Amino acid sequence: MKLERILERLNSLEKGQFIKIINNLSSEEKNNPKLEAILSQADSNLKNADAIQLAQAFEALADPYVAFVMEDYSKISSQLDILLNIITRDGNCIMRLDWFSKLYEEQIKKQKKAIEVFKADVTAEKPSMDPPRVRDYKTFAACLKKAYYNDTELNFSPKITPDEQSILDTLAECLELSLDERTMIKYSVLGIKKSQNIEDVVAELKDKGLAFLSKKNNVIYVADEVVSLAQRIRGREIADKYFRRVLLQFKEPQINLICRKHSIDVKLPYNEKVESIISSGVSFSEVLKEDIFKADVKLADKKKAIAELCDEKLGITPAIKGATLDDKIANLIDFFAKQYGDEKIGISTGGYERMVFDLKADVKDAEKIVREKFQLQEDDVMHGEFLTDYNIMPRDVLELFSTEALTALCEAKEIKTRGNIIENILAAYKDTEDMLVENYEAIGFRDINTLKENGITLTEAELGTTFEDVTKYIFGKLGLEVDEKLRKKLNTEKDKMDILIRTGEKSVVLVECKTVKENGYNKFSSISRQVKAYKNLLERNSYQVDRIFIVAPDFSEDFVADCGDEFSLPITLLKASSLAAIYNTVKTTGTERFTLPMLTRDILCQEDRIIRALNK
Repeated sequence: MKLERILERLNSLEKGQFIKIINNLSSEEKNNPKLEAILSQADSNLKNADAIQLAQAFEALADPYVAFVMEDYSKISSQLDILLNIITRDGNCIMRLDWFSKLYEEQIKKQKKAIEVFKADVTAEKPSMDPPRVRDYKTFAACLKKAYYNDTELNFSPKITPDEQSILDTLAECLELSLDERTMIKYSVLGIKKSQNIEDVVAELKDKGLAFLSKKNNVIYVADEVVSLAQRIRGREIADKYFRRVLLQFKEPQINLICRKHSIDVKLPYNEKVESIISSGVSFSEVLKEDIFKADVKLADKKKAIAELCDEKLGITPAIKGATLDDKIANLIDFFAKQYGDEKIGISTGGYERMVFDLKADVKDAEKIVREKFQLQEDDVMHGEFLTDYNIMPRDVLELFSTEALTALCEAKEIKTRGNIIENILAAYKDTEDMLVENYEAIGFRDINTLKENGITLTEAELGTTFEDVTKYIFGKLGLEVDEKLRKKLNTEKDKMDILIRTGEKSVVLVECKTVKENGYNKFSSISRQVKAYKNLLERNSYQVDRIFIVAPDFSEDFVADCGDEFSLPITLLKASSLAAIYNTVKTTGTERFTLPMLTRDILCQEDRIIRALNK
């Protein structure tokens, strides 16, 4: 769930520590134009900022925030390495307190058990891992032990200083230790203690602004933006769901190469090996640079293999660029980071709802698989809106299932199985009308690139007519009578009206649709002449014009002012985002309260007031 939405749900006390942290960081930040612009809107104090401004400020302060968290991360007394391992897992962004307590206990038990197995193997006469790897582990353990206990020689309490931590970090990188391996060595040397009070554990997260606790319902929230930074701190370059997506493109011999490198049992089933690689904290970039290749593979062949992975297997468009192998992998990581921060689900919301409903009905144990893989507490999880709150998108769900399970869904719903089966399923649930409504504003702004990213292909010439068609569709779904026959009958070669809404036998609402590149629509003199001509045309044919709606993605302030001063025309301005929001409210609530006069109260329609009325 996005930070803005979480902040809106909490009271001032529950978000107080987070605001304090962001405010303190902002006071220390210099030469940050983005932050300065936000502060100017909030009277130079983020305590006065609204949820949107706070979320924007957090984004602007990402680097200093990471440094702030890292101050405690390397402290031996801190369990942030374990806690971040919990909150960065897919599905753990919303947790009831009792569920978080259970996950914490399970993580401690899992860690202790793994440590015992690890220590026994490393010290065995014939360890299962390669001798060079045992040497690496022992080297890092000896350095860690020395860094921690050397203070006792000077009669000080044992600790690891920031300088010592940076040296250990460098050593770990040189030894190519995964996060799981580093954590394992740390706790095998220093021991691990479970906190007896779960409130103290939550307090550690809250004190660093990593989580919020709603005391009203005992729910812990971790914002998507925080998860992204926590993944960065933990060295997780991409979210688990994207790591899974990439690993599933590899054949089993390549997966086995990764497993052998990081002491993961190669005898496990394929899917279990994939999950073990993800959970072990193996570096994503190292997997693509080294781990999937044999020692004698040439650099040119590696580059070719990664290009094939991105372009053909993952089907990423536009193509991931990069002159070097490192550049290509870095750009792939950036691509997934942008996807994680994007709220677009790839298909319509209605299509997502139908997809998970059908999965539950036609695939054995589908709900159990989704619940367990994403560690979801609720029993009833197969709802598109619920999963979207957890940043779990349709493709993320489908990738949890075997080809056999997905084939069963396809056969039940008569979806083709040739080619890429996941793409076939997504295409089958792509509700065209709802997809266009969800991208209504982008169509109005003539934003072809965004539309392509969201799976909508339109030419420049089609944008204007598509914007009109979507507007007609929305008005029709709101229960208004869009009269196409009358419009076509009255239109002339010179005067071509976009939309007519019948309000009576001889009365109508005239609708004019305008698309515009980037900035708000501002051509008042042009459109006033246009709608006056249409109004005269209607009146010559004995029709009364009750109202004139001008629909556009946005309007300039001057345009709104000019419309307010135009008393001869009964104009109402409708932003595309406002009309879509009203449509979505009517659709999701099923309310029949919507009436045409709701749109006509102001010069510029205020959807917030209308939505409040519809939700009553």
